[in-house]
Amino acid sequence: MRKMLCAALALIAAPALADEDIVTYETDMSYGDVSFGLENAILDEGLVIDHVSHVGEMLARTREDVGSDVRLFEEADAYGFCSATVSREVMEADPMNIAYCPYHVFVMQKAGEDTVTIGYRGYPDGPMDAVEAMLDRIARNAIGLD
Repeated sequence: MRKMLCAALALIAAPALADEDIVTYETDMSYGDVSFGLENAILDEGLVIDHVSHVGEMLARTREDVGSDVRLFEEADAYGFCSATVSREVMEADPMNIAYCPYHVFVMQKAGEDTVTIGYRGYPDGPMDAVEAMLDRIARNAIGLD
C-alpha cells in the first residue's frame, strides 16, 4: 500500500543529470516522506546508516557568521552508508575506490519551493557502476519509483 501511495505522490518525479554527473529525482512528496522513504530504502537493502549530515541546518545556522543573507534550503540532509558486498566488489577491482566510501544519498528542498529533490553523485565508469546502481535503486525506492 505504501509503495502505491508513494508512486501516486511521486507523479512529478523525473530523473535529471546535472553538473558533475549528479543524478537527481524531483517529487511533490513532502520532505519528511522522502526522508522516511530514504531511511527505509537504505534499511531494505540490509545497510546501516552511518551518519546523517544536516547540511541545511548547518548552512542556516552559520549564514550570518559567514556574511550571507541567502537562505538556500527549507531542509537538506545527506545520508552516509556503506555496503560490505558492493564495497568489497569495487575495492577488489581497485583498492583506490576506498576514496569513494562511504556513499551518500541527499534529500533537499530549496528555499521557497515545494519540490523535493533526492539524488547522489556519479562515480567513474567501471567497477563503481555497481555503487551507482545501488544508489539509484535506493533513491528510486525512496520515492516509490521501483
